Amino acid sequence: MTTTVPPAGTPTPLVDPARWPDVARVPDVPLRAAVAARLLRRVAARRGLRVELPGGRTLLPAPPGAPVLRLHRPQDFFHRVGESGLIGFGESYQAGDWDSPDLVALLTELATAPETLVPTGAQWLRRLYVRRPPDEELSTAANARRNIHRHYDLSNDLFALFLDPTMTYSSALFPTGADHAPVATREALPAAQHRKIDRLLDLARVGPGTRLLEIGTGWGELALRAAARGAHTVSLTLSEEQLDLARHRIAEAGHSERAEVRLCDYRAAEGRYDAVVSVEMIEAVGRPFWPDYFRTLDRVLAPGGRVALQAITMPHDRMLASSRTYTWILKYIFPGGLIPSVRAIEETATRHTRLRLTRADAYGPHYAETLRLWRERFTERSPQVAALGFDEVFQRMWELYLAYSEAGFRTGYLDVHQILLTRDEATA
Repeated sequence: MTTTVPPAGTPTPLVDPARWPDVARVPDVPLRAAVAARLLRRVAARRGLRVELPGGRTLLPAPPGAPVLRLHRPQDFFHRVGESGLIGFGESYQAGDWDSPDLVALLTELATAPETLVPTGAQWLRRLYVRRPPDEELSTAANARRNIHRHYDLSNDLFALFLDPTMTYSSALFPTGADHAPVATREALPAAQHRKIDRLLDLARVGPGTRLLEIGTGWGELALRAAARGAHTVSLTLSEEQLDLARHRIAEAGHSERAEVRLCDYRAAEGRYDAVVSVEMIEAVGRPFWPDYFRTLDRVLAPGGRVALQAITMPHDRMLASSRTYTWILKYIFPGGLIPSVRAIEETATRHTRLRLTRADAYGPHYAETLRLWRERFTERSPQVAALGFDEVFQRMWELYLAYSEAGFRTGYLDVHQILLTRDEATA
């Protein structure tokens, strides 16, 4: 179909069709577009959204202060959403078809009870656009490195632009105020990341002489903290970019004798360890391979050992509903993964191993604040991101990813847990 010329001030990223074929292509699905338009009207009315159209018009009256969805190219938006649902919603943002003066506020409203967005009697519409994740993105041993490469090997310099100096890409744990809400500032972020790491190491009882296996190195900060305690750490990663920088940071800190980083799939882990830690790595494993993951933890854990995991989680019913759905996040951000529920972790470990879940502590609001700080820094440093070779479509994609994730934690659709697994040695 023909795209109309947008008015002045409309986001118009230059879309490279070779790099972003599904963002460059506007589908032509008039019937589905009409359904999407009717659905948006219903959602706007029920959720009190202000939908702004070109020329200063609004779709419906909205209360003061309502979250704003600003449609620059309504027809393109409706055709994209009509063809592929939430994937089209995300691609439409990448293309500049819509915007919002407060993206998190809008997405927070949409992420609140998302199962109610589509009327019960119209749930059959999901069959029009919901697809299963492609087999080539399943996190098999053959595919896992490629999946990890697509996200974590983008550029160490890119991540350094928005992460704090610890280069920690997972939820921090901030101090809390009198209302128990996290007190999060940029200045507090490095200490909050260390507080998170130290709490996890304490949970696993890591100290002098501990033989520690870390699954998912990141850029090496946990291995550094463990080495400073006197532990001997083997850390596994599939990211070559992370491998290089983590090894450099460990050597620079003088801990090379105590911390070793290997380019290795978790399934190929060798040795026996007093403790195993893994921070926000299980999300990349994929549901079909959760048994393999937990069997690996069980296999390498020495008698009396402890496993401490940090995991992004979601409610069990929502996990089941989304477990075979190809989403925008899977397509563009984290191929091959699935966010588990605490129940799924407990049931998988119990069914396939001798490990038992003995503790699970949640602190989702801290992740919302961590993401806010990352998102603000990422957007502020847009010129530096562009200088690294990342175009505007990529930048809009990452802005949406960070804002979407923040909204998920603010609504409770997502949570983050530190989880302790131990083995009943009497029955082992």
